[in-house]
Amino acid sequence: MIEFHVEARSGVPTYLQIVQQVRQAVRLGLLQPGDQLPTVKEVVGHLAINPNTVLRAYRELDVEGLVEGRRGVGTFVTEGVTVLPPDEVAALRTSLQQWVRRGRAAGLEDEHLSALFAETVRPSTISRVA
Repeated sequence: MIEFHVEARSGVPTYLQIVQQVRQAVRLGLLQPGDQLPTVKEVVGHLAINPNTVLRAYRELDVEGLVEGRRGVGTFVTEGVTVLPPDEVAALRTSLQQWVRRGRAAGLEDEHLSALFAETVRPSTISRVA
């Protein structure tokens, strides 16, 4: 089961932090179809937040089709969600860790690595003026 962590000073609303953590856990295969999310009561007890915040996050995930609420039972990752196999995620993580080490060895700081990664994932239309 996933355990949520919220950063009060991040500037990101708490419900969105929960949504993002579930999305990431599903993408990385940490949550599989059929897995149950913590109950609203459990999250509220652990994080000391308003129950409506958790309900809002779960509702948004439900609308996205990532989870489904079962009245009186809980909230579960939807069966139709596509998840990468854990061994594939591990292999990709290893490759990425090697890439990060190479970048740091070349003198790049985290901000540079993040910018390079973001530009590689979503190439911009910014071009260099000669």
